[in-house]
Amino acid sequence: METSQLIWIIVGIIVVLAVIGVVIALSRKRRQAHVERQKEKGRRQAAEIREKAQETELEAREREAKATMAEAEAQRAEVEAERLRRQASERQSDAQSLREETMNHARKADELDPDVDTRRRDGGR
Repeated sequence: METSQLIWIIVGIIVVLAVIGVVIALSRKRRQAHVERQKEKGRRQAAEIREKAQETELEAREREAKATMAEAEAQRAEVEAERLRRQASERQSDAQSLREETMNHARKADELDPDVDTRRRDGGR
């Protein structure tokens, strides 16, 4: 084998190795670009999930605040109802006292009136 043939074989091997190296480099670059796209896609999805989670958290806080307000309103209504029950009880008591007072006045008037027979009403004394 001659020297020139040997040189061409070595050059051919070097070219083939260089082509293989370029193909491998391009393949890695493409794979890395794909990986980066996947990472970016994951980042976007994570950002969307975080945004939805924040919206959900805000909604939960809003519902919680509404529930607290409803509870406070219910407690206020209970206090108002208790106040009204006491007021009604006082008025009922006042009405009963007035009724008894009226009956006592009527009884006294009947006792003083000579035309009224109080014995029949009192059970025949």
